[in-house]
Amino acid sequence: QVQLVESGGGLVQAGGSLRLSCVVSGRTFSNYAMGWFRQAPGKEREFVSTISSSTHTAYYADSVKGRFTISRDNAKNTVYLQMNSLKPDDTAVYYCAAASLLTATIEYHKYDYWGQGTQVTVSS
Repeated sequence: QVQLVESGGGLVQAGGSLRLSCVVSGRTFSNYAMGWFRQAPGKEREFVSTISSSTHTAYYADSVKGRFTISRDNAKNTVYLQMNSLKPDDTAVYYCAAASLLTATIEYHKYDYWGQGTQVTVSS
């Protein structure tokens, strides 16, 4: 069974930075494309970023492009989301997800495993 554990969330002022981490256990991490999604109160879960399993090809939602950077360390079974220039609109619970694919995907339904989420709150 694959387990994903996120960390790194917290409260930050607008313009600040946070780095989220997600440690994956239970399967060969390098076999999975990884993604980050977020869900704000009263809104649907939305795609943030994704990275392929080995080539590290990455895609971003337009709302975070240029501010967020996804990366992965296959030796540490960890995927990261570096978030800079944070805005109040970035406030949400952030979820890490793993897809049994080699290529990155923005499609929610293709992800097989999910973490429990970590809260990010950006104050104005």
